[in-house]
Amino acid sequence: MKSIKKLLVAIFAISAFASVSSFADDINLWKKSTLNQILQRGELQVCLEPGYMPFEMKDKRGRIIGYDVDMAKRMAKEMGVKLSLKPTAWDGIIAALVTGKCDIIMSGMTITQQRNLKINFADPYVVVGQTIMMKKELQGKIKSAKDLDKPEYTVVTKLGVTGEVATRKFFKNAKIITFETEADAASEVLNGKADAIVYDQPYNILFMSDKGKGRLVHLDTPLTYEPLGWAIRKGDPDFLNWLNNFLRQVKEDKVVDFYNKLNQKWLKDTDWLKRVQ
Repeated sequence: MKSIKKLLVAIFAISAFASVSSFADDINLWKKSTLNQILQRGELQVCLEPGYMPFEMKDKRGRIIGYDVDMAKRMAKEMGVKLSLKPTAWDGIIAALVTGKCDIIMSGMTITQQRNLKINFADPYVVVGQTIMMKKELQGKIKSAKDLDKPEYTVVTKLGVTGEVATRKFFKNAKIITFETEADAASEVLNGKADAIVYDQPYNILFMSDKGKGRLVHLDTPLTYEPLGWAIRKGDPDFLNWLNNFLRQVKEDKVVDFYNKLNQKWLKDTDWLKRVQ
């Protein structure tokens, strides 16, 4: 009987120790969580490249505006902290996140398996695809990417983005040229130095409503499926959980209707173009 009591005491002691140890581990994980660091700092630090309309760009006064900026402001408000936008070159934006120069990437980043090897993504907040804008002279002659994939045609896109990946996938015979910015690539087509550009559908739609109107033709059937997501460092379930819950709330809250108003403001209306021209 005494041996059974001793065994029960030992089991209870081990169980209690395990519970305390588990609780201590949970506390340590919370302290290391980016979300906790944001709350302690009182500031949400967001990496973005201000050159991707309508998600992030600079207005006439040099202020960064756009879809992602409004979403980041809402996010910071829900956290009860200040917002700090950190303009970052696209080719170094993942490194900036991984090395702790910001808490999150909110920059119209497409979720890909390759990027997911280095960083984690929250659930998609917008789904886009790559489409083609081409010279007006090609209207009727070119009806698909296949028609454009010939040696006599030059196709441009932005360097280091999913637009480049799609361009190299769909065009094996056409000449491909990449540019540092989407604006430079689009200008190449406008100026007649290239035949077409492959880039994200929202950007192309807006470009066609402004500079491309009457001058270019938009083949608006997406070549790809590309969900956009916010990127965070790996090993941070607390922050990921908060972000997904935040996104679910803003999408489903029909009273405030923030998400639908945001989409209307930046993805459907074009009034904001006056602020950046």
